[in-house]
Amino acid sequence: MQKNNVEKNNANQPLGLTVYDLPSPVDSVAYDAKRTRAGRFRMLLVFIICLSPVVASYFMYYVARPASINSFGELIQPTRSLPHSQMIDLQGQAGGLSQLKKQWLLISVGSGACPLECQNRLYLQRQILASLGKERGRVDWVWLISDDEAVPAQILPGLQEAQVWRIQSKVIEAWLKPQTGFALQDHFYLVDPMGEWMMRFSALIDKEKAALIKKDLERVLRASAGWDLPGR
Repeated sequence: MQKNNVEKNNANQPLGLTVYDLPSPVDSVAYDAKRTRAGRFRMLLVFIICLSPVVASYFMYYVARPASINSFGELIQPTRSLPHSQMIDLQGQAGGLSQLKKQWLLISVGSGACPLECQNRLYLQRQILASLGKERGRVDWVWLISDDEAVPAQILPGLQEAQVWRIQSKVIEAWLKPQTGFALQDHFYLVDPMGEWMMRFSALIDKEKAALIKKDLERVLRASAGWDLPGR
């Protein structure tokens, strides 16, 4: 009789699913989210590994490499911003110094009378820029005249490609600085497209030294190719 009662009670119990229970919806969502995060992390890791040689090459070229290069020019640190000042061209037209922005500028400074050493300096300045080849259009040839002296007529044809402006000497002297013991006209000054004077070269040079200035300009132009937008 007791045995029959036990069998009857067992028959009334629901079947247990202890071995093959279905996962709960909450657990499924959590598990899927975990797998998604793990997959994304692995993809990011693969991306970083693939990208690391590129990053390393940029670092070595733009950060580590310049430290080992002996530049002919002198870096100006901190840079000096182009001042807000008026200027006048050889035809008497007025302009603002700030309009020279958006191009690299290779600047020389001198008297309008331009004696022989000034003429040689302008010639070398033009030759340096001409030697840049396809990059020539990214750099303006600029001659800043610091007085009211007339420019010799015989050199005017050679200045057709130059930006020639008269500007007060005190404005130039407050912005551009020569090395100790030298005068303003003893240098070429490199200004970036944002109007920041950032490099200075000796203008007391021959053709061999002019080639060193060209190499410095090529390095600067190559390094700035990624952010230097088309200019004027």
